[in-house]
Amino acid sequence: MTRAQLVKQIKIKNSYLCVGLDTDINKIPRHLLSSDDPIFEFNKQIIDATHEYAVAYKPNIAFYESMGPRGWESLQKTVEYIPEECFTIADAKRGDIGNTSAMYARAFFEYMDFDSITVAPYMGKDSVEPFLQFEGKWVILLAYTSNAGSADFQKLTVGDNKRALYQEVIVASQKWAGPDQLMYVVGATHPEEMKQIREMIPDHFMLVPGVGAQGGSLKEVSTAGLNKDAGLLVNSSRGIIYSSAGTDFAQSAGDAAKALRDEMKIYLDLYC
Repeated sequence: MTRAQLVKQIKIKNSYLCVGLDTDINKIPRHLLSSDDPIFEFNKQIIDATHEYAVAYKPNIAFYESMGPRGWESLQKTVEYIPEECFTIADAKRGDIGNTSAMYARAFFEYMDFDSITVAPYMGKDSVEPFLQFEGKWVILLAYTSNAGSADFQKLTVGDNKRALYQEVIVASQKWAGPDQLMYVVGATHPEEMKQIREMIPDHFMLVPGVGAQGGSLKEVSTAGLNKDAGLLVNSSRGIIYSSAGTDFAQSAGDAAKALRDEMKIYLDLYC
């Protein structure tokens, strides 16, 4: 998916919502366990209920890998089921030496046909470049993540410029690709830093996890991070997909997604 196509969907849906499909067999409603493929059945109903409000879906690959071959089958069926107009993110956090990264890129871009993949940058440029060789595909680079331990390393001051490590990653990586192919992960739990990051990358998209269950504020994120094209994909996982554990789980997920979309429309009208 191109940047223009993504921006078009944001405008059509008045939304920059990404639904995280962190689908845990131990958390899905019990009545689905009798299905031939409970994971896919859960995802299918979530997608049906939310795609009107979401511009992107982000399966967290670990939840599928943990189930072995059946998990990969569920993941493949899920990706194929996601509507074509929605941006797909393989939340895989890959990153290795060049020839290994090339194989990861083939797996997720050629075989599974994701639009993008999250990549860890800490092995350097040659570990990221193989993912950038695919036309119409995106790298979403981990910059400043939403977890509590992000400060352990990402905020360490490095280099002659005395910048934080995550800032060095952002500065260096902008030489590898432009805003039509490179996004950054910036956690919703860091709204003050997000203002500074937006100044560093005025035209790039940011994937923003941490709204909802992790305590991030959609208002703060939107105020700090929106640009003329929106420039944000705000992810909500547990707050949407596990908003109910009953037979009404899909309806509840749709209601939660709609509530976020309705709030997003307000900020789009204000800032874009």
